[in-house]
Amino acid sequence: MRRAALHNLGCKVNAYETEAMTQTLKKAGYTIVPFEEPADVYIVNTCSVTNMADRKSRQMLHKAKKNNPNAVVVAVGCYVQTAAEEVKNDSAVDIIVGNNRKGDIVRILEEYYAGNAAKDDTCPYVINIDETKEYENLSITTVTGHTRAHIKIQDGCNNFCSYCIIPYARGRIRSRSMEQIREEMILLASNGFQEIVLTGINLSCYEDHGKKLIDVLEMAEEIEGIERIRLSSLEPEIITEDFVKRLCNMKKICPHFHLSLQSGCDKTLKKMNRHYTSGEYYKKCEMLRRAFQSPAITTDIIVGFPGETEEDYEETEDFVRKIEFAQLHVFRYSKRDGTVAARMEQQVAESEKAKRSERLIKLGAKLTRNYRESRIGQRTSVLFEEKKVIKGISYWIGHTKDYIEVALKNPENLSGIIMEVTLKDFVSHEIMLATR
Repeated sequence: MRRAALHNLGCKVNAYETEAMTQTLKKAGYTIVPFEEPADVYIVNTCSVTNMADRKSRQMLHKAKKNNPNAVVVAVGCYVQTAAEEVKNDSAVDIIVGNNRKGDIVRILEEYYAGNAAKDDTCPYVINIDETKEYENLSITTVTGHTRAHIKIQDGCNNFCSYCIIPYARGRIRSRSMEQIREEMILLASNGFQEIVLTGINLSCYEDHGKKLIDVLEMAEEIEGIERIRLSSLEPEIITEDFVKRLCNMKKICPHFHLSLQSGCDKTLKKMNRHYTSGEYYKKCEMLRRAFQSPAITTDIIVGFPGETEEDYEETEDFVRKIEFAQLHVFRYSKRDGTVAARMEQQVAESEKAKRSERLIKLGAKLTRNYRESRIGQRTSVLFEEKKVIKGISYWIGHTKDYIEVALKNPENLSGIIMEVTLKDFVSHEIMLATR
């Protein structure tokens, strides 16, 4: 019986696909072991979103070969897709597998063990991702070590933001069938998962025979056992009056909306090839706030994009204050080879990126605190997940529907339990104290 170890790098979509490969290998008779332990097969699901992600992918592949020089090391995913020749020539790697082929992992290993060439000049397991229209239907029945389940329903992106390599790594937009999504939701619900998180490379662009993301949500609303439906990152364009009207009629939807912004400066948004203005983005947030009581609106921001002046940055900072986000994810612009932005003039100095990042992170922390303080005294439901010791005291930790992290002292095992609590105060800078 062969031992397999898997390591995931990158986004929630990658994490879902790694879980799917893990379950496929288990079903085929492989014993799954931690990546740090000796194994016969090491599989690294790589990321390529930045040059640093490529580097981390290479490091993990070399670490695998160092763990066991006789093991079969398999590189899969986005780094393979964008740099197949480079990975093929890496002596630490035995098999390379691109995107849309992860579901074939058992067969690919069987072919390798049978003596078939798996790393020849033709790169047989790396397809032309730009031309495929096929959605690779991976699926899972459980999620190791978690009480909520991510479900991948979409792949690919057609936006071609000037800083992003993902359309080249993931290909064009493809969507999973409504029926396959429904089957997986029912199975996960029967296995005790009360919260599902819909995810994709560009989730907002989901479409299956005329059905859109809102139709998937309404379908999930009717599935017994699912109590919470959460959305991963959305593009602002999906927020329309009709979408919001249908959304707010659902009892299970979590009022936590991660709307990707990237910049609050219209000049920078245009250079990024983002398809909205700051004014349009503001209107989308107002739609959500009219429909939901104090929804958590969170976002991503890139600072130090090529050509961003101090005045441009300050526009973004002012816009962040205006929106009053519940949470910010701040990233320093990182030049990604192969993108339009990497060739742009007026690259911002790393020292300046660091200053802007620090300022925006501080502002984001203040806004997060403000949002959570506004909830003190309110009753809310929490899905409890794990035990954690904070300042010497043991708490059960969970999240509200608007994704506030909450701590409750309770002697009983609350893992996977949804419970009504009152938000009282803070046990740390961000974690709120709750009582029953």
